[in-house]
Amino acid sequence: MSETPIPLCVPHLAGNEWLYVKECLDTNWVSSVGLFVDRFEREMAEVADTKYAVATVNGTAALHTALMLAGVEPGDEVLVSDLTFIAPANAIRYMGAHPVFVDAEPDYWQMDVRKLKDFLERGCDTTARPLRNKATGRRVRALLPVHILGSVCDMGSIVELGNRFGLPVIEDATEALGAKYGGHPAGSLGVIGCFSFNGNKILTTGGGGMLVTNDETLAQRARYLTTQAKDDPQEFVHGEVGYNYRLPNVLAAIGCAQLEQLDRFIARKREIAAAYTDALADLPGVAPMREPLETFSTFWLYTICLDEPRARLGSRDLMKALNIEGIQARPLWQPMHMSPAHPGASATDCTVAERLNRECLSIPCSAGITEPQQQTVGAILREMLIGKSRPAS
Repeated sequence: MSETPIPLCVPHLAGNEWLYVKECLDTNWVSSVGLFVDRFEREMAEVADTKYAVATVNGTAALHTALMLAGVEPGDEVLVSDLTFIAPANAIRYMGAHPVFVDAEPDYWQMDVRKLKDFLERGCDTTARPLRNKATGRRVRALLPVHILGSVCDMGSIVELGNRFGLPVIEDATEALGAKYGGHPAGSLGVIGCFSFNGNKILTTGGGGMLVTNDETLAQRARYLTTQAKDDPQEFVHGEVGYNYRLPNVLAAIGCAQLEQLDRFIARKREIAAAYTDALADLPGVAPMREPLETFSTFWLYTICLDEPRARLGSRDLMKALNIEGIQARPLWQPMHMSPAHPGASATDCTVAERLNRECLSIPCSAGITEPQQQTVGAILREMLIGKSRPAS
C-alpha cells in the first residue's frame, strides 16, 4: 500500500488564493457582487475567446440558464450526450423538456456525430419547421454536446448540423476548460458555452460556473435571469421569475487566482497523460485515452479502457484492488439512458456508452500529483494487470 493515499483529482491551490480571499474578508465584499466577480468574468471571456461571460453559482446553473436563453420550452426535446455526468440531463428536465440521448463514439468517447446526424435526418420530420421528432411529435429545440474528460466533441460537424436544422448549439464545456477544437477554445464554438469550477475541475472555485457567449443580447438576458430578474432593485420590482444563480465574490477571488495558474495546470495535465500513456502502452487489453485530430485536450480526468479477457482484470475489480492500495479510481458515469432519474427518455442506440461504462476507469491525475506518486500508480497498475513491473529501458 502507498504510504499516503493518492486521490483521483483534487484542487491544487498554490497561487494567490489566500491573498485574494483575504482581500474579500478585509473589505467585507464576500457576497454576489464585487471586483473579483467582474474580474473573473472578464478574464474567463478572454480564456474562452468570447465577448461576454456571466458567472453562476455552479455549472448546472449555467446549463439551466443556457437552455432558457436558447428558447427551450416545456415539451421540447434537446439532443444531449448519453455518456456524461447527469447535470445536463437534469437541466433539460428543469425546463420541462425531454432529453434525447446520443451515444458516444468508440475512439475518443465523445458524442457520436454519425448517430446524431442519423437521428436528425431519419428520426425527424426534416420538412417541418420547427423540426419535430417523428416518433414523439415533439419539437426538437437544441443540441447539447458534452465535452468529456478534457477533450472536445467534433464541433465542426455538430455546428454544421445545428445550422442545417435550425438548432442552437449549447456546449457543455464543464470538463473542457482550456481544451481546443481547430484552435478555438471549447465553449466558444456554439451559441453558448458553459463551464464548471467544482472542486475536481482543472480550475476550481470550490463551487461555481460560467456562461460564455458572443451574443450581447443573450449575455444581458443571462445576467438578468441569474440575478432574480431585477427591474428595479431599489423598489424590489421583478419583471418575471428569476434565479439566485450569481457567484459570490469570495469564490470568484479563488477563481481569479486559479486562472493565473491555468496554463501551468494544463501543461502538467498533459505531462501526466503522456507519462501514463507511455507507462501503460504495452499492457495487453489496456487502451489509454486518445487525443482526437484537430483537438488540443487538457486530459482533465485521465482514463483507461480495459478489455477484460485480455486485461486480466475488469474495471471494477481493478478499482477495488487499487482502493485497497490507497489509490483512488472511479468508473465513468452510468449512461443517461439507463438512469433511474430519466426513465423512458428517447435515445439512439447507445451500446458504445454502455461498453465504456463497463470498461473504463479514471486514475489519479491531480495537477499537484508528484512524479513519485504517479510512478507508484503506474507500477501498481502494471503489477495488477500483468503481474510484473515494467522492464527497465
